[in-house]
Amino acid sequence: MSKNRIFISFAIEDANLRDLLVGQAKNENSPFEFVDMSVKDPWDFAWKTNCRRKIKGCDGMLIIVTKNTKNADGQLWEINCAGEESVPRLGIWGNSSNKPATLPAELKHVKILNWTWANISNWLDSL
Repeated sequence: MSKNRIFISFAIEDANLRDLLVGQAKNENSPFEFVDMSVKDPWDFAWKTNCRRKIKGCDGMLIIVTKNTKNADGQLWEINCAGEESVPRLGIWGNSSNKPATLPAELKHVKILNWTWANISNWLDSL
């Protein structure tokens, strides 16, 4: 079985959470695995063009949602881009103590679930 190509969208302040998610996917006991296609280095002036190409080539987008999301212009652009390109999206809460009081408009039509192996695995299986 081939792995899903997943773009992980996160606020730069939450890079440690992205690293944790990627690590969980590599854990031998994890019920899920994927190829991480997130942007790891800043793009040049044409980053939106490069990023859109990368997102279009993915099977889905996992969005790490925290209090930082509402001010993360790059992350919000990625979320919109995935919607425009019809890439399936799933939001996961970064952690229970870091949930925002309100969600940005970009997440209006995105399902957000608790960060559990079962929730991620079920979503990946649905792609």
